[in-house]
Amino acid sequence: MSYSLSRLERQLGYTFQDQALLTLALTHRSFAGRNNERLEFLGDAILNFVAGEALYQRFPQAREGQLSRLRARLVKGETLAILARGFELGEYLRLGSGELKSGGFRRESILADALEALIGAIYLDAGMDMARERVVAWLTQELDSLTLVDTNKDPKTRLQEFLQSRASELPCYEVVDIQGEPHCRTFFVQCAVDLLKEKTQGHGASRRIAEQVAAAAALVALGVENGHE
Repeated sequence: MSYSLSRLERQLGYTFQDQALLTLALTHRSFAGRNNERLEFLGDAILNFVAGEALYQRFPQAREGQLSRLRARLVKGETLAILARGFELGEYLRLGSGELKSGGFRRESILADALEALIGAIYLDAGMDMARERVVAWLTQELDSLTLVDTNKDPKTRLQEFLQSRASELPCYEVVDIQGEPHCRTFFVQCAVDLLKEKTQGHGASRRIAEQVAAAAALVALGVENGHE
């Protein structure tokens, strides 16, 4: 582990009472027999419940199928890995020599699994209320980018398809600012659309998330979507 665990705790927004749980959550199976797989199992269940609960509350008119698709987008490995990279989680993982040499600390699946293990560890350390609070805080920007319209496609795709249907130029995304330390950056993006007089804004823990938020704002500005319906 390259950095102190107290630094990771600050990034996570939670300080463990039982440091052994934190260490276990960061221990990959390649490192030791006692590893984070059981915590990952627990964290995965908690993550799915909390994400489902948040979506149920945010979208009271949504059907079961819509909620399921939205939850799948929230808890997929790519989303979790982006969050993990924002915490620089790879720098804290305990990996076996083989995984270290092959760059396991950068692998999406390992990062996503470790984040789920941390959720399980927080639950065991402080209970469900704290686990829920942290998960919702980490997923806030992704939650804000979701709408009920065509839940199979992300906002950038929906915006592009709408503009193509109007024979309009494709949107142009520009990173206008990056704030924060390297381990915890926030990207600010503007989206320019010919059909709109003003550019829409978006921000997030990665350029991809910021672009999705800006695209979602453009769809609302165009009157195509109504935000949180």
